[in-house]
Amino acid sequence: MILLVRGDREYLRAPGEELQTDLGVLTVPEDVEPGQRLETHLGEEFVVREPRGPDLFEHFERTGAPMMPRDIGLVVGFTGAAAGDRVLDAGTGTGVLAAYLGRIDAEVVTYEQDSAFAEVARENMHLAEVEDTVDVRTGDVRDELDELASEAFDLLTLDTEDAPEVVRHAPDLLVSGGFAVVYSPFVEGSRAAAEAAREAGLTDVTTHETIQREMQFDERGSRPDTRGVGHTGFLTVARWE
Repeated sequence: MILLVRGDREYLRAPGEELQTDLGVLTVPEDVEPGQRLETHLGEEFVVREPRGPDLFEHFERTGAPMMPRDIGLVVGFTGAAAGDRVLDAGTGTGVLAAYLGRIDAEVVTYEQDSAFAEVARENMHLAEVEDTVDVRTGDVRDELDELASEAFDLLTLDTEDAPEVVRHAPDLLVSGGFAVVYSPFVEGSRAAAEAAREAGLTDVTTHETIQREMQFDERGSRPDTRGVGHTGFLTVARWE
């Protein structure tokens, strides 16, 4: 898949597919390359771009509110997630986190209880070209903990209401030095996850509110954007000994 970009317009297409807009019609060449400029039959130009993580975030089919790229960046930054890591994820949803981790060549097993959501996530993994590294499973991860305990994961990521219950099993799931990360939209969930992590013997337990504000620059001066506060949620991070 490639992106056809013109200004603030972006269209996702496969080689050989057709684009029809008010700017005209064009057929994507089978041998299309990033950086090419393609013209519609009306002479309007589009630039070809290879989709990257932020682009996929915009074009994934959504089944709810996905984790934001900035939050995913914090997950990677706090844990050092890298190629070759084995990740156990629960609460797949749209699959944005799983796709990002798959694109850095981590091996991801992710659980989604809703079968329809899981099917959408599989389609998104195909779009992100990570279906070989991300295994989307339908079911409740809590039902599989005994079996998963024999697999040894480098990273445990949870975006579920029952995250504290799963965190209590982190010592059985993680390799020495592995991390558990819980994303929660509410601080109560983060507190419960932090308490569960400490009770389970995990160390370096911290919780962070994720806030990002875009800057505005104009003739009057510079200041943070006043539209919203940029809050998305809370990340609780802990580490097994």
